[in-house]
Amino acid sequence: MSCLRICYSSSLKKVMTREKNKIKKNRKIKIRSGNPGSLKAFWTSPNLLKTLKALLLVAVFVSAGFLLYFAERYVKSTTPAATGQIQLMDVPDWVGGKLREKILEAAGQNFVKLDENAAKKVVENLSTVAWLDNVIGKTTDKSVQISAKYRKPIAVVESGTRKFYVDSQCVVLDYVPMPQLLIMEIRGLSLEKDVPHYGRVWRRDDLEAAVALREKIYEVDVKTRYPRPLLREIAAIDVTNFGGRKDSREPHIILYTRNNTAIVWGAELGKWSQNLESTDEQKLAKLFGYYKENGYKFSTSPKYIILRDPRDNIPLPIDKY
Repeated sequence: MSCLRICYSSSLKKVMTREKNKIKKNRKIKIRSGNPGSLKAFWTSPNLLKTLKALLLVAVFVSAGFLLYFAERYVKSTTPAATGQIQLMDVPDWVGGKLREKILEAAGQNFVKLDENAAKKVVENLSTVAWLDNVIGKTTDKSVQISAKYRKPIAVVESGTRKFYVDSQCVVLDYVPMPQLLIMEIRGLSLEKDVPHYGRVWRRDDLEAAVALREKIYEVDVKTRYPRPLLREIAAIDVTNFGGRKDSREPHIILYTRNNTAIVWGAELGKWSQNLESTDEQKLAKLFGYYKENGYKFSTSPKYIILRDPRDNIPLPIDKY
């Protein structure tokens, strides 16, 4: 009987121990698997909702940014460029209508598309125009503005059917009628040398001597401020005998008035002492003195006026050399 009790008691303890272990195991499983109530509380937490809303807003803004970027690119690619005029800025007063038309025609007509390359294209087109130097273009919302340095012609050269200008730097310019300017003809240039292309400097001694004398007369004209500039009366400079290449005893340079009076200048500027002539300053004084005494004109002048003779202290018109 005692043995039975002992066995029963031992069996009961085992059963109770087994049950306790099951209860502990179930508790572990519940802890690991989580409480449905705690999960609900987690997903409904205010902090989590705020975070989700913030992430949603960020996503919306990022998407909108991408849409705007691609929409802008699409508009730029499909919207045609506006059209505007070409404007010549700070044009000198001496530039006439024909020269302006020539420049605008070379620029690519009067109207251009105002895209990002508009100014560059116009400047490239104008690079072939000899009359312009240092061309700068600027595109605005209404036009392409062109600024440049304009080359002013001072003399014209004629050779056969060819006719062109040179400026004070001896740059060759294509012919455009310029009746508003004081332009004299340079005669007697030896044209065995090729004339450079328009826009290039024509390097030759006889041409440079003629241009230098013209500029010297213009300089005195500006200082004296006569009612009628003397340069207006000079039609041509003849350098046929430049440096005495035809005859060393004859004058190297002769000026011709518009009524065909010959003004015998003599040697080139700075060469008067080598040819025993009056100084350049004396020659200029004689020329301008005579011009003033005759009422700022040469219309009543004799056939010749000699300036090179050093014995003359006053202008002395004569009929021959």
